[in-house]
Amino acid sequence: MAISSTINKVSINIANMDKQYYQDHELTLAQHPSETDFRFMVRLIAFMMNASERLAFTKGINSDDEPDLWQKTLTGDIELWIDLGQPDEKRIRKACGRAKQVIIYTYHERKAKVWWEQQQEKLQRFNNLKVLHINAQGIESMIKRSMQLQCTIQDGEIYLNDENSNLVITFDNLK
Repeated sequence: MAISSTINKVSINIANMDKQYYQDHELTLAQHPSETDFRFMVRLIAFMMNASERLAFTKGINSDDEPDLWQKTLTGDIELWIDLGQPDEKRIRKACGRAKQVIIYTYHERKAKVWWEQQQEKLQRFNNLKVLHINAQGIESMIKRSMQLQCTIQDGEIYLNDENSNLVITFDNLK
C-alpha cells in the first residue's frame, strides 16, 4: 500500500515591512511522504518571503516541469519561479529561460556550500537568478497538522512565531 501525503492546514499572518505587504493567508498544503518536516517548513518560508495574491504552490516534488512555488501573470507567463535545494544547472537554465525572475533557496548548510562552490561560476551569467541560503535551525519544531503562524519580515529577516516558539530566520545572499 502506498503511503499518502500528509495534509497540513496553515494560517499565516504576514507583515512584510520590506515590501509593504500585509495579508492573512489560509493554506492547505500536502506534505509528500519523502519530504522532511524541515523541507516542508522551508517551502513555507519561501512562500512568506515572496507572498502575493498570485504566488502559488505547485506539484513540487511530484513534478520535474514545475518549481516548488511560482507566480504567473494573468496571461499565464511565469513572473517568479522558486526552487528549493540544489537544482542542477540544466534545471536552472530552463527556469531562467521561462521565468522573469528565478529564486533558489538552499538549506542544509554543508550540502548547500558544496553545491554553491560547484555551481557559482556557471550561474553568474543568469541576470534573473537570485540564490539565497536559509538559516532556520529548529524550524521543523513548529510543524503541526494545523498551524497558526505570525510572520514579520523586516530588514530581510523573518521573525516567526506560533503559540510555543519564537524564531528568527536569516538569509545569506549567495547571488
